[in-house]
Amino acid sequence: MTAETSSRRSDATRAAILDAARHRFAQDGFRKATIRAIAADAEIDPSMVMRYYGNKEGLFRAALDIDLDLPDFGAVEVNSLGEVLANRFLELWEGQPGNEILLTMLRSSVTDEALVDHIRRRVFTDQVMPMVLRIGDPADAPRRAALIASQLLGFALCRYILRLPPMVALTRAEIVRDIGPTLQRYLTSLPGE
Repeated sequence: MTAETSSRRSDATRAAILDAARHRFAQDGFRKATIRAIAADAEIDPSMVMRYYGNKEGLFRAALDIDLDLPDFGAVEVNSLGEVLANRFLELWEGQPGNEILLTMLRSSVTDEALVDHIRRRVFTDQVMPMVLRIGDPADAPRRAALIASQLLGFALCRYILRLPPMVALTRAEIVRDIGPTLQRYLTSLPGE
């Protein structure tokens, strides 16, 4: 076997483990999910999971590492920012594998302080803040970014976890129409309004 073939097999094994872990953590939560169940889902020996990720906590963090691929606001017409962000939010929450990762992240963050630190750093500081810094006063960006996060996470909690019937019944167009202007305000109009 060549080094290139071995590397491809290793990448494929890692991907299979992560896919299985995301599904299992979303379904069972961190505490109930087991390395054995994840390995069985990935159709590999449990020792391979340990080899690549060290332990369940390492696998959990790797499985929840997500690139939100947020819009480049420099390429968006200023009056459409809220709408574009609302659409991206829905793409993430209603697409695969993003929805499993985000559901697990939201559910688990309530009880896992280490995960909260990961979310603050990897999601909020590294991804949301740079997006918001491109618009408006940089000094007010942390406040605006936090308000955006509260709007989107509150919506996600009600629609995807609590599954409140009126929230679940909303169409994509209704969601964008209803939360887009709020996101727009947080992005462009807050200080002093």
